Amino acid sequence: MNIVSKAYCRIFQTAFRLALPVLPYREPEIIHSCAGLGDVFAKEHIRSVLIVTDKGIVTNGLIAPLEKVLQESGVSYAVYDATQPNPTVNNVEEALALYHRHTCDALIAIGGGSSMDCAKAVGARVAYPKKTLDQMKGILRVLRRLPTLIAIPTTAGTGSEVTLAAIITDSEKHHKYALMSFPLIPHYAVLDAALTYSLPPHLTATTGMDALTHAVEAYIGRSTTKETRRLAVDAVKLVFENVETAYKDGRNRAARENMLHAAYKAGVAFSKSYVGYIHAVAHSLGGQYGTPHGLANAVIMPYVLEAYGESAYRKLHTLGAAAGVCSAEDSHEAGAGKFIEAIRKLNGEMGIPDKIKGIVKEDIPVMAKHACKEANPLYPVPKLMTRAELEKFYYQIADRSMEE
Repeated sequence: MNIVSKAYCRIFQTAFRLALPVLPYREPEIIHSCAGLGDVFAKEHIRSVLIVTDKGIVTNGLIAPLEKVLQESGVSYAVYDATQPNPTVNNVEEALALYHRHTCDALIAIGGGSSMDCAKAVGARVAYPKKTLDQMKGILRVLRRLPTLIAIPTTAGTGSEVTLAAIITDSEKHHKYALMSFPLIPHYAVLDAALTYSLPPHLTATTGMDALTHAVEAYIGRSTTKETRRLAVDAVKLVFENVETAYKDGRNRAARENMLHAAYKAGVAFSKSYVGYIHAVAHSLGGQYGTPHGLANAVIMPYVLEAYGESAYRKLHTLGAAAGVCSAEDSHEAGAGKFIEAIRKLNGEMGIPDKIKGIVKEDIPVMAKHACKEANPLYPVPKLMTRAELEKFYYQIADRSMEE
C-alpha cells in the first residue's frame, strides 16, 4: 500500500477513535429468560410482534417459551422462519411484508446472528420505508429509532444481540454488505443458556470461534480503549476455558453460560473497536458462496494473524497468556506463535478444517476487491494490506481441489 493510501486509512481510523467517547453507544437491557419478557411487553406497550427466526429454531421447539409468554401477555404475533444462514435482501423484504400485514409494532429475533441481522434490517426498513437496504449500507446511515427490538441468541458467538451491525447478502450480486448504525443495537437481549442446549456440536464450535475472532480482532486493532481491551481479554479467556466443553457436552450449563457471556463481551468490544481482515475475507466468502460466517472466521484466523507479523506480536502474546497457552516470560514473537498454534489446535479438536472447499480461482480477485473495500479505510488493523495481499489468503485457505 502506497504512503498516501496508508495515511488516508490511518487518519480516517484516528478520527473514529477520537470520536469514540461521544458516539451514542449503548448496551441492551439484559433479561435472563423469556419469562421475563412480560414486563417488557407491558413497559413498551407492545401489542403485536414479528418473530424473526429460521426453520431449525421452530422445528426444535425453541420458540415455545417465547410463544407462551406472548400468549400470557395478550400479545399477538406472526412468525417469519425463512431466514437463511446468510440473510438476504429477499429475506428482509419478505419479513417486512409480514410485519406490515400483521400491523406489528415490535420485533423479536430468536436464533443465531442471521436472524438478528435480518430483524435489524427489517427494523431499518420500517424506520425508512422509502429507502432500500442498499441505500442504508455503510456507516451511520440509519439515524431514526427502530421499533422495539428484542434479541434472543440461541448460539454463543455472533454477539449480534449487542452490536450495531447487520450483515446482509445481495444474492444477485453475490456480495455481502453491512449496515452499521447505533439504532440497530437491540433494546433488550435475553441471555438464557437453556436455549443453546440443542445447538449441534459443529455449530457450537464454529460460533464459539466466531466469538473468539471478534475478541481477538477487537484487541489487536489500533482503536481500542481500556474497556474494550478488558472485555476482549475476558472473552478470549472464557472461550478457551469453555468452548471445547460446550462442544463435547452441550447440556453443560456452566460452559453454555460462559460462552454466552464470552460472545456478549466480544460483541461489545468489537462494536467499539471494530474487526479486521479476518472478517473482511470471511464476509466475501459468505457473499460469494454462502460459506457460514463462523466457519470462515475460524479457518481464516490463523493465516491472517500470522500475516500481521510483528505488528501484532505483543498483543497476541498478551491474549495467549490470558488463554493459558503461553507464558508471560515468553518473547512476544514466541507467545504470539503459541497463541496462533493453540487456535489451530482448538479448531482441530472440534473438527473444524483448515481449508475451505469450493473456492474458484477466477472468483478470488472479485472477493479480494470486496474485502479490501470493506476493510480499508474503516478497520483499524495492526498492519494495512492491499487487495493483492488479501488475495493470498484465498489461496492459502483453498483446498487442493480448487476449481479453476
